[in-house]
Amino acid sequence: MHFPKVSVLIPCYNAEKYVGETLESVFRQTWPAIEVIVVDDGSTDGSAAVVQSFARPNLRFIQQPNRGSTAARNVCCSLATGDFVQYLDADDLLEPDKVALQMARLGEAPRCIASSEWGRFKRSPAETIFQAQPYWADSDPIDWLVLSGLGTMLTALWLIPMQTVRAVGPWNEGLSLADDAEYFTRVVLASERVLFCPGSRFHYRSGISGSLSGSKSPRALASQFKVLDLCEGYIRAVEDSERVRRVFALNWQHLAHFAYPYDRAIASQALERAHALHPIRIRPDGGMRFRALSRIIGWRAARALQVASGRQ
Repeated sequence: MHFPKVSVLIPCYNAEKYVGETLESVFRQTWPAIEVIVVDDGSTDGSAAVVQSFARPNLRFIQQPNRGSTAARNVCCSLATGDFVQYLDADDLLEPDKVALQMARLGEAPRCIASSEWGRFKRSPAETIFQAQPYWADSDPIDWLVLSGLGTMLTALWLIPMQTVRAVGPWNEGLSLADDAEYFTRVVLASERVLFCPGSRFHYRSGISGSLSGSKSPRALASQFKVLDLCEGYIRAVEDSERVRRVFALNWQHLAHFAYPYDRAIASQALERAHALHPIRIRPDGGMRFRALSRIIGWRAARALQVASGRQ
């Protein structure tokens, strides 16, 4: 019996503590035809030794100077020979039948992509709570993007036909933060439909110190601004509706709240973009003290005081 091959593509940078557990979750997959490609992106810890300890015929390990995760994923893609692609970060975990359950649906729908259930954990995957989300359903591309609010473009969520991967082109190596949102927006839009696979699960590790997702450097904030700008263009070119403009108005405001006061210019531009799209207004998240102070002196001043006191 012929089983289409699935390429599991893993960029790795200083993931010595986690990549072994990640690879174990890959090699426990019940789908029988899997190749694994790991690109070490200039790690300075023991990541290489951990990956090399898993040596087997269906594992390929490449080392390169540090160029960023998008470049590492592009190298993975250039080497992949599978019929389908499973992207995976070096600290996340797949449940054993994650790929098999998605393949069961994609086998009859080669122009679609498959999504899965997911949940967060910090220490042990046993802590993961899988809480149903509005987009945990079969959806047309724009419907899925609106329901998800562009906030859940997690790398391991998807199983993607290789023909779709080739059609959308490479990861944008000019981006550093939120590059997954830009890439997977293109993937979703290039697909006929998003097929949700109940029971197909992965565990998303969070709370890692120094994680890029929490970075508020000028480069990271500029990247997130660029991603939102690109995604808005991609999606509004397909559907320029009230619901789409509302989603982007919310996202621009979230970016403004995230960026202030670290980059006041980006925060200001993001608010301008939001206000031009839709009348919906939101306040930054925060505790009771922050909310009370915001009502008195405004959220910008409250955020500036919050950051000055050492809180992010």
